[in-house]
Amino acid sequence: MYRLMGVERGVTLLELMISVAIVSILLTVVGPNVRDLLIRNRITAQVNEISGVVQYARHNAIDQQVSTIVCPTADFVSCSNDWQLPKMVFADWDGSGNVNGNEELLAATDHLASGLKITGPNNPLSFNGNGSANAAANVLLCPEDNDAAFARALLLSIQGRLKLSQDSNNDGKHEDLQGNALSCV
Repeated sequence: MYRLMGVERGVTLLELMISVAIVSILLTVVGPNVRDLLIRNRITAQVNEISGVVQYARHNAIDQQVSTIVCPTADFVSCSNDWQLPKMVFADWDGSGNVNGNEELLAATDHLASGLKITGPNNPLSFNGNGSANAAANVLLCPEDNDAAFARALLLSIQGRLKLSQDSNNDGKHEDLQGNALSCV
């Protein structure tokens, strides 16, 4: 209530109910879009982080003329095939596939953001001194609810080029290098 020229004024019950109805409608319409935006932002952040370390590894392999590895790790010494773990980059001077001796960790990522799943190859991503990869590979990121509309993949070619998946046929789902729709199952 407020007072204007000696007359008390306030919000009537009808005005309050209309305001509540408008807010409810807005939340119903905007709520799902906010959820989608948050999922897309989490996936984009993870794609950027992983892309950065993979590109760094390739450039290091070329600059130092040494095999450089990107792999998931639990202890930052040995590689794992569980892509949910943090990723590390190291120059594999002795060819062992693990960080040892005078080899040092060159870069690393943080733990995967909550609400996301990531899958990748069973073997580490390895770059040769000429920048080529030892094998083509896909690193797939999905939301926990497996909604393929949000799936994104980093696609590594044998030449060592890294590419983000795209929705080339505009069906709402990104495709891999062969044109197959990404699947989170």
